[in-house]
Amino acid sequence: MLANSLIELDRAHLIHPVASYRGHEKLGVRVLKSAKGATVTDATGHQLIDGFAGLWCVNAGYGHESIITAATRQMRELPYATAYFDLGCEAAIRLAAELADRTPGDLNHVYFTLGGSDAVDSTVRFVRYYWHAKGEPQRDQFISVEQGYHGSSTVGAGLTALPSFHAGFGVPFDWQHKIPSPYPYRNPVGSEPDAIIAASLEALAAKIAAIGADRVAAFYVEPIQGSGGVIVPPEGWIKAIRELCHRHGILFVADEVITGFGRTGPLFACTHDAIVPDLMTVAKGLTSGYVPMGAVFMTDHVYETIADGAGHAAVGHGYTYSAHPVSAAVGLAVLKLYEGGLLDNGVKAGRRLLAGLESLRDHPLVGDVRGRGMLAAVELVTDKVLKTRLPPAAEPARRIFDRAWANGLVIRAFPQGVLGYAPPLCCTEGEIDAIVERTRRTLDETLADPDVRQALA
Repeated sequence: MLANSLIELDRAHLIHPVASYRGHEKLGVRVLKSAKGATVTDATGHQLIDGFAGLWCVNAGYGHESIITAATRQMRELPYATAYFDLGCEAAIRLAAELADRTPGDLNHVYFTLGGSDAVDSTVRFVRYYWHAKGEPQRDQFISVEQGYHGSSTVGAGLTALPSFHAGFGVPFDWQHKIPSPYPYRNPVGSEPDAIIAASLEALAAKIAAIGADRVAAFYVEPIQGSGGVIVPPEGWIKAIRELCHRHGILFVADEVITGFGRTGPLFACTHDAIVPDLMTVAKGLTSGYVPMGAVFMTDHVYETIADGAGHAAVGHGYTYSAHPVSAAVGLAVLKLYEGGLLDNGVKAGRRLLAGLESLRDHPLVGDVRGRGMLAAVELVTDKVLKTRLPPAAEPARRIFDRAWANGLVIRAFPQGVLGYAPPLCCTEGEIDAIVERTRRTLDETLADPDVRQALA
């Protein structure tokens, strides 16, 4: 009775993110009741392995007492402190220092936000301020990558290059430009790394030339494109793009909202690629999703330019909950867990996950398997030679998610027939094996779908 009551209350009042409002009203909500480790339990008692860590974010796993204790202690001692008026709190100061010690290069300055979308929005404001301070206000054009995701706020959704975040919202703006994704599985130049890198460099150079090199302010990219389908660029791609931006004096912004905090192995994916961005955004794994928090990291030269440009005037950008003490206390506790063994376990579990998913390549529907660390994808096709996508009639996003759920597995099922994986770093060998086994069962059930069978015929 309680579950039914919640479903009706949800229908009547709660607006869900990135959902078909009418579709959700018809289907009704699935109520999650509890979670521990890598397992979530819904209101009916159905247990599932969370192969997606909530929304790419519960990197540490659920139910860590050390995180709960840190949050409780901070709530009792100082539940809120503004960072305005030159005020601050110990937890936020210590978290900023600890993070700055671990970021690549001289990303030594941290601005805390509530999450990833407002972190991206903050970078746009900081980048514009930077160029005004440099005496080049004409640098007001921004470039990102097709199939990239940079949040769903008004400005970030324009940098995002996914149609559902544009339709009906009047974005992107005319100062937001895109170049093609490297997408090795479907790149027109083929899958050879050198060819992909050369094509992307040519596309970026052409875009810069078309806009005017003296007008481009910044370039945005995820080290691995998450919501676009977990697209892993070839080795050396991001470094080559970063060097081209540097030659043109264009600020390079790495969006590590998904890839940060052990998701791809190291604490930050940029270290794997041996690059130092000018600015970097994080969120999600920063607090393992236990409380909201994001951050923008600035290199010394970006910070100094903004600070010198402002002089004694205030830099007019701020949020009420920036550097929130409870979120910062959680961030510190989570960081201890990562470095206390979770990062190492994530590396081992990631190798097992990718090996297990690779074993699915023999399945009639599997066209590609890709990933790095505990971030992976399986792309489904009805023709492995032509790489034909699953038909829209098969409703891949809805039906595959439903099948996986029934099989005790939470994954991300994208509309284009890509299955996304981002399990908690705490996963055991048995849980990783169960993710793979339940995926195979879900694929077999998808193969039996009449709309899929018709496409295969």
